Amino acid sequence: MSGTLATVAQPLKEMVNRGSVGLLADGVAAAHAPFPRERFITTALAGLSTLELKDRIRQVSLALHETLALPFPSAAAVLREATTRVRLDMWSGWPATDFVGAYGHDHLDEAMTTLAVLTPYSTGEFAVRPYLDRYQDAALKVMIGWAESDDEHLRRLASEGSRPRLPWATRVRWLMEPGPTLPILDRLRDDPSEYVRRSVANHVNDIAKDHPDVALALLGRWASEGGSHVERVVRHAVRGLIRAGHPEALVLLGAAPGNGTVESLSLASDEVAVGDRLPFTVVVSAASPGPLLLKYAVRRDGSRRIFHLAEREAAVPGQTFTVTKSHSFRPVTTRAEPPGPRELDVIVNGETRATASFTLVDADPVGS
Repeated sequence: MSGTLATVAQPLKEMVNRGSVGLLADGVAAAHAPFPRERFITTALAGLSTLELKDRIRQVSLALHETLALPFPSAAAVLREATTRVRLDMWSGWPATDFVGAYGHDHLDEAMTTLAVLTPYSTGEFAVRPYLDRYQDAALKVMIGWAESDDEHLRRLASEGSRPRLPWATRVRWLMEPGPTLPILDRLRDDPSEYVRRSVANHVNDIAKDHPDVALALLGRWASEGGSHVERVVRHAVRGLIRAGHPEALVLLGAAPGNGTVESLSLASDEVAVGDRLPFTVVVSAASPGPLLLKYAVRRDGSRRIFHLAEREAAVPGQTFTVTKSHSFRPVTTRAEPPGPRELDVIVNGETRATASFTLVDADPVGS
């Protein structure tokens, strides 16, 4: 055993802890002298270590609601003032935005104003969803205004908070239809902040999952209009359609559908154990000049998962490229990988060009 210990990443849930709760308590107490700081901390921390991330956030938010004990407009004013007294961060600020999302439903103006103040410290993308659901036009009007802000955090919130399929967030049914958020996306498509642009690309990728024609028309218009950063936004936004082999998406990136063949596909082994990696090598030949967008898929009964392999630019017909990759079968909590037969497909510009078979087997017991 070496003399140095491997660094283990701290689980995100553990970032919501005594320190983050204490920082929020300091800010609220400084903004509102009657606030029972110690009672809030005790309530927030009771059993906190047994909870997962989102439940921790909600417990601290509920403790704030119980101990601050003010009508929402007054409580919201305290939270806004708290940001001037301490430097909140993601983990101390998230319960504050959750408080706004949970308890301000009858007070649109105060809630949206407070989220605008809090979001530079901890994004309000989840907390804004109930207001979009309840006050559709009025809330969207506020967010369109946010897209004009000088603050990149607020501009990002305009895009991220209104995403149709925002991860971890409640679904807002009317956002699943394309159109209402396009003014926000048009305003931010060439934003100077990469933080904002990535949200815009993710938003359009969400749209593409349900309305690919709308997303492609929007991205095609952006590509024709140009801009300093639009090419990268389009490339990131179209990734889901590229993975699906959508011909118009390939054309949008200048890649001819089906251009190229696989000269050879070789696996390092025809058997790999759960927890190990499977190296493989692909030799690809271009039929004509232009981009080769290479993906690979791992298939089993009832499942086909697609991954990025490589991207190459062919200068002349017949140019070949050799690509090596190693696919991991490390177990993850969100996805089971049962042992059994598998197929590995190589996809060139949207079309499967080669397939190889292998078997995933149980890992050897320790010490066997």
